[in-house]
Amino acid sequence: MPATLMRKPKNKKKDGSWTEVREGMRIEWDVPITMDDGLVLRANVYRPIKKGTYPVILSHGPYAKDLAIQDGYPSVWEHFSTDHPEAIAGSTNIHQSWEVVDPEQWVPDNYICIRVDSRGAGRSPGFIDHWSPRETQDFKDCIEWAGEQSWSNGKVGLAGISYYAVNQWQVAALRPKYLAAMCVWEGFSDFYREMSHHGGIHTTFISNWYNLQIKTVQHGLGKRGHKSRVTGELVAGPKTLSDKQLEKNRTNLGQDYRSHPLDDQYYSNRNADFSKIQVPLLSATSWAGQPLHPRGNYVGYLESGSKQKWLECHGLEHWTHFYTPYGRNLQKQFFDYFLKGKKNGWNKKPKVMLNVRRPGEKFTLRGEREWPLKRTKWKKYYLNTERMTLDKSKDKKNHKSTYKGMSSDGVTFMMSPMKSDLEICGPIAAKLFVSSETIDADMFLVLRMFSPDLTEVTFKGAVDPHTPIGQGWLRASHRKLDKKKSKPYWPWHTHDEKQPLKPGQIYELDIDIHPTGVVVPAGYRLALTVRGKDYVWPGAKTQAEQFTLSNLAKPMTGCGPFLHEDPRDRPKSVFDGKVTLHTGKSHGAWLMLPIIPPK
Repeated sequence: MPATLMRKPKNKKKDGSWTEVREGMRIEWDVPITMDDGLVLRANVYRPIKKGTYPVILSHGPYAKDLAIQDGYPSVWEHFSTDHPEAIAGSTNIHQSWEVVDPEQWVPDNYICIRVDSRGAGRSPGFIDHWSPRETQDFKDCIEWAGEQSWSNGKVGLAGISYYAVNQWQVAALRPKYLAAMCVWEGFSDFYREMSHHGGIHTTFISNWYNLQIKTVQHGLGKRGHKSRVTGELVAGPKTLSDKQLEKNRTNLGQDYRSHPLDDQYYSNRNADFSKIQVPLLSATSWAGQPLHPRGNYVGYLESGSKQKWLECHGLEHWTHFYTPYGRNLQKQFFDYFLKGKKNGWNKKPKVMLNVRRPGEKFTLRGEREWPLKRTKWKKYYLNTERMTLDKSKDKKNHKSTYKGMSSDGVTFMMSPMKSDLEICGPIAAKLFVSSETIDADMFLVLRMFSPDLTEVTFKGAVDPHTPIGQGWLRASHRKLDKKKSKPYWPWHTHDEKQPLKPGQIYELDIDIHPTGVVVPAGYRLALTVRGKDYVWPGAKTQAEQFTLSNLAKPMTGCGPFLHEDPRDRPKSVFDGKVTLHTGKSHGAWLMLPIIPPK
């Protein structure tokens, strides 16, 4: 820890807070904010030195307001700072914390930045219950507190990535006073379909995330946790509690999700009512963040009641463009317009801003009027299990192909080489006809791209550097569709009951593949793989070639940390049975792509 940067607090107030001026800001540390039930949360307030009233950028979450990225996420910081020096230029970066704005990049532009440690995390005491109604009410109380302070102009904006984006959907639906704009940067919005289960298949991500990113900064970890590289104070509170005491102060999120295998009230209590969101919205999503992040931003954008809303789509890692000049300037233009009243042309921005993606992480920014695009040509390509191809018409004969669910790589259907560049952009759907030798089957669909020499082309995802174009999932017993919400290009499953299969009987399955956008160059091919387990990028021949991060439990193989490997959810006796795909005359299985003609 750089000793020259650390200053022990002086002149602490009776409420435990203190103030100092440094790095061109007036910083108030550990400011108390009292919740409606009497609990006191702690916040850092970063203000311009000059007296006046300013708009607020606020975040509220569990990753510890005083923990620098360099200390909590050293491998991420190494990759990020090396690959994108322009994103950290002009800042000491000592105040930079995980997935929230850097005050040194915002306060000079006359913003006040507030970070609040949510209940039970960092410097705030209490019981951790992530994304619960209690935590959402706390967030609302913090927004209303910020809007009433003497240094506030009465307009509060919300900004942040992932967790700090997800809870924006929730709190905005409560319509807190003073909330004036929100920038949701890669935040899921459906706790069942995007966080807990994918197509009804449980993911082990949440348990690993909880161990590595939540327990490590839980309030009460005290001396066993980190110290602030700025103040020298303990990041996770002044007291050091025992493991048993800490366990009593948090929910077991992994167990909570496992104990709710269907989409029930547990999840609905956390999902936002989008129709109640009315403030201006900038929803920023990633092409390659599946399965956690893309879907929620599209759904939130489409279903939000906001009359003034914009959708932005980008590539690369999910933390990158939030901090690069491109992303930071986009956010500032948005907030300048709605929080400061600047006439900067934001209202003339295209409602949809697409960074059109090509192999090699090449992007071209293009404006559109709506999502999905009205000029989309929805084109079906039929699966042929005899030739293992994707064809423009279904075969006149019936064919079938069988694979082992969990102990094989499944089957791959290849399209002919592109005669010219082809853009696909939007939601993707597939229809399969499936039989299983057991009472169920897990379907993992992978949309892939191959170069002319049949080398697979992958893209940087939210955290994984080698992700396919798109992925979709469905447990066959969860095939029931919500007829009101489903669209031809976007099937929506209820996940409210299990419908076991009769071994050997053929079932029709509609599966959504998360929205994506990419240009497939001439000579390249698209392919669809159907398998019974997670995709694995074939480029890593050994474990040493696999990508790792310090905040994740395992090396990444193409799906990031979003794996489906819990034997309690996927017993081999059920999900490693033989699965048969049926195609041809009687069973017109297809993949439907959103093809975008040139303007």
